[in-house]
Amino acid sequence: MLKVILISHTPNPEKIVASAAKMCYSNSGAENILDKLDEEKTTKFLEHLTSLGHESPLEHITFTFAVEGGSRSLLAQLTRHRMASYSVKSQRYVEEADFEFVTPPEIAENADAKALYEETMAKIGEAYEKLTEVLYQKHVLTMDEKSAKKKAIEDARFVLPNACETKLIMTFNARSLLNFFQHRCCNRAQWEIQALADAILWKVREVAPTIFAKAGPKCVSGACPEGAMSCGKRKQMQERYLAK
Repeated sequence: MLKVILISHTPNPEKIVASAAKMCYSNSGAENILDKLDEEKTTKFLEHLTSLGHESPLEHITFTFAVEGGSRSLLAQLTRHRMASYSVKSQRYVEEADFEFVTPPEIAENADAKALYEETMAKIGEAYEKLTEVLYQKHVLTMDEKSAKKKAIEDARFVLPNACETKLIMTFNARSLLNFFQHRCCNRAQWEIQALADAILWKVREVAPTIFAKAGPKCVSGACPEGAMSCGKRKQMQERYLAK
């Protein structure tokens, strides 16, 4: 099961963004840049910033998440978002005996498909363990046990599936997160990364409600970019994502 925890973020994130924007538009100096930025003025400043489409000040705040229960398939999609930082559980250093795996809902809901899927995962697990042992027995003849095991699982991991569960820490700045939501909250996004995007959005909206008030797929605040491939559910998406 996908689990997302917001483990850290820039303190007073909205005030930091407002102060960065204020520096662009006023004569305030370093010593008084935060003056008069109470909650009400910060909110108004951010709303004005959004209306102008001025996004660079959003890069001054970051959010760090711990994620588990996602698949290696999810990881492959996630790391396409290059304006972020990732630290991922290594299959070179962490043995995947009895590995956990993610089951797509479409498979979980079909008894025959689920049985075949789980049987396949079990066979892959057996192959992984056998390969690890065979390679270990070879390497231990020329190196210490710890190095031999590491060398063995480094190559045995090639049989592991996309379904294999992984864990990671990732950090985004707010501007990159808004871009992430535009692409991954979309109904046409793959189900697993859409679920991740939703979980992240609800968490950051709690600590920076004004910044992420209109976050979500592009159709929430503009036209759908998918053309003939649109899901046709713009109204429902706006009801889902626009902050009440």
